[in-house]
Amino acid sequence: MSLRVLIIEDEAPAYRRLNGLLQEHHPDLQVVDVLDAIESAVPWFAHHEAPDLIFSDIQLADGLSFELWRQVPPPSPIIFTTAFDEYMLEAFRANGIDYLLKPIEADDLARSVQKFRALTRNEGVPGTSELARVLEHLQAGGERHRDRFLVKLGSKLLPVQAADVAYFCSMDGATELHTHQGKRYVIDGPLDDLERQVDPRRFFRLNRQCLASLDAISVVHQHFQGKLKVALTPPAPMDILVSREKARALKGWLDGA
Repeated sequence: MSLRVLIIEDEAPAYRRLNGLLQEHHPDLQVVDVLDAIESAVPWFAHHEAPDLIFSDIQLADGLSFELWRQVPPPSPIIFTTAFDEYMLEAFRANGIDYLLKPIEADDLARSVQKFRALTRNEGVPGTSELARVLEHLQAGGERHRDRFLVKLGSKLLPVQAADVAYFCSMDGATELHTHQGKRYVIDGPLDDLERQVDPRRFFRLNRQCLASLDAISVVHQHFQGKLKVALTPPAPMDILVSREKARALKGWLDGA
């Protein structure tokens, strides 16, 4: 049986990528419509049957999609799609809502769809009031972030304050913490976990290898094909390139948007 899917997305390349992945890997998820703004989404819900699943971008042309969910209580499970790390909250996972970081990869999409299927098959779908509570928690800034990290120095373990961290990077299968003072330590845990634990107002996931603090970004250069090249202080052990898809998110984050 086909399931009805609504996509809320204001960037055509992002929509085409998501729609293509759904058609190729999840053909039973049928996209019934695509909306690109809060203004068009509000009346849509008033005149259409609720879909089984919603993929919702966060940064829309006319504001954050959270404003939409304040006006229209979420009628269906939502998988948020975003290029903005600051909105990736573990609360969404705990409440049966997932997020996908752009550009969306097939494996990540499969994980989210599998979670949706498990919820609807075995545990039921979170109700409107529960979803609204999670969104309110997000808007209220109720997330707690790590303020220190335990690092390895030979046979010793040392605490490093988050304020002293310039960036984290993945090198040769290990995760390293680099401080503003130029010190480098090995730290347990992958970047994906650290990304969810740090304050997104202070840290940005530049690419798969680097999670950097705002104070460590010294200059951003325009690069080929819409990419950006980021210079860090202290210098990173590799070139830091930001994809064209994520460049807009980085600019917005640096600009305080």
